[in-house]
Amino acid sequence: MKNRMGEQDIISLIASDNWMMHVLQTAQSLRLPDWCVCAGFIRSKVWDYLHGFAGTRLPDVDVAYFDPNRTDESAEKEYEKILKGLDSSVPWSVKNQARMHTKNGHVPYTSTADGLSNFPEVCTAIGAYLDSNGQVSLVAPYGVDDLVNLVVRPTPFFISQDKRDIYEQRVATKGWSAKWHRLRILHP
Repeated sequence: MKNRMGEQDIISLIASDNWMMHVLQTAQSLRLPDWCVCAGFIRSKVWDYLHGFAGTRLPDVDVAYFDPNRTDESAEKEYEKILKGLDSSVPWSVKNQARMHTKNGHVPYTSTADGLSNFPEVCTAIGAYLDSNGQVSLVAPYGVDDLVNLVVRPTPFFISQDKRDIYEQRVATKGWSAKWHRLRILHP
């Protein structure tokens, strides 16, 4: 049975969470181009909500952005340092999607959404940002169906035979199904 939750419900869930809004506002203060807070930040919130759990502690809070004019990793470390100065209680991790293709063996990404589309799992390929009016918006290259229906499946790049092991290893080491027991993990 499919969940009736959609993008607007996820936006409302984020907007009503003071901590998530604080994280988004803090990230927004960097004024990064084409930015979002992504991955487990959104995924865990939705899965917790659908399982009736309190907030899961995150090992990191991923901030993604796209700046082809400054692709050195030191820029990301500078941004992390600034964010830690603004709120050291948040485990910030900042990544420029304009350089992440080199780590993944891909052709260059064209945007943050393009970078997210190459994350290992469809349900992780989602981000949130604040628009110019301070309203929550989503970046979801594959939509939100897998996320809200508790389905874990690889993105197209990680279905290929040479990358499938990375997906399988992540699923095994993350231990998601031990916490969120209603997940359906697919092994294509």
